[in-house]
Amino acid sequence: MSTLNGIKVISSDSHVLEPPDLWTSRMHSKWGDRIPKVIAGQDADHWVVDGEEMGIIGTFGASAGMRFENPGDIVREGRYEDIRKGGFDPHARMEDLQLDGVHADFLYPSFAMEMYAIPDTQLLQGICSAYNDWLIEYCAAYPDKLKGIAMIALDDDIETGISEIRRCANLGLVGAMITVWPRPGETYDHPMYDPFWSTAQELNIPLSLHQVTNRSVPKAPDADTVVISQSGAGRVNADYWVRMSLCHMIYSGVFERYPDLNVINVENDLAWLPYFINRLDVTYIERPTQTAYRFKDGVLPSDIMRRNVHHSFQEDGIGIRDRDIIGVETLMWGSDYPHAESTFPKSREILDSILEGVSEEEKAMIVGGNCAKLYNLE
Repeated sequence: MSTLNGIKVISSDSHVLEPPDLWTSRMHSKWGDRIPKVIAGQDADHWVVDGEEMGIIGTFGASAGMRFENPGDIVREGRYEDIRKGGFDPHARMEDLQLDGVHADFLYPSFAMEMYAIPDTQLLQGICSAYNDWLIEYCAAYPDKLKGIAMIALDDDIETGISEIRRCANLGLVGAMITVWPRPGETYDHPMYDPFWSTAQELNIPLSLHQVTNRSVPKAPDADTVVISQSGAGRVNADYWVRMSLCHMIYSGVFERYPDLNVINVENDLAWLPYFINRLDVTYIERPTQTAYRFKDGVLPSDIMRRNVHHSFQEDGIGIRDRDIIGVETLMWGSDYPHAESTFPKSREILDSILEGVSEEEKAMIVGGNCAKLYNLE
């Protein structure tokens, strides 16, 4: 029997699977063949955007539960008929939520995350807007259980980003995802972002920095067609990009100017955070010429990390052991459903294991309470 009985479990990081006609049925015809679409290849269905392949439909990204049954069957190549229906059918998702003992899902995209690498800002903005429209419809089927996170494209067109985050908030989306790593010269210490930070704070919309959403994507050295984020080394070091963006935001005083702004580090797990938090303070104190901004009233970067930055994780027992250093009030579990590495359908069993020895109060915070508080759920 699970030790979580009576505790409301909420996934702070789950995903939808974009249907093949999402963009072809919603984007303006002016974009023509540049619109994202699915092309049937010899061995798999492929996402093609602006004439380039952006992703392969496979069980790797859409087969929740297979890791516990037939892990050898998890492959990158596949067809839409192979993927789990809950990714694009909200009714099927509700059945899976009940099976997994999860009360509610906060929803991010899947294939669309890699579309942040599209160079054309206006095309990306159109892709984001169409995706958000579809996500609003998807969540409307079960508005108390399905909570959508909007996709927002910024670059140097901050006003369009502000208009889109306002539109999405007005239509019921509860958070917004921005690129984890902006274009060169546009890192998050740039003052041009201030109106956007101000708007997110005003709307009380948390901003998510999710792995694999880089605007500028480096290639793996051994293959022109494989981006680093999709290589083994890239997965191991995925937290590099969020660390850099958090440093830029913290050391430039973003959270002092906007003290109620909330940012979420998503799907980068936890165990690296104690060292990172320590280095933030050590660098601030011992290298003041490299972190020129000085906080008021003796505040340290570690204080800002506990006040303004939250962390969505999946299966990080080491990080849980260091929860007092990271800040237990900042930790939020996520299942990653319906991806192959998801904890579905054994989420409660896995949580029981990694939360062994954690107090009942802290368990409730980590598996749902912190997430509910951040998003003001009843």
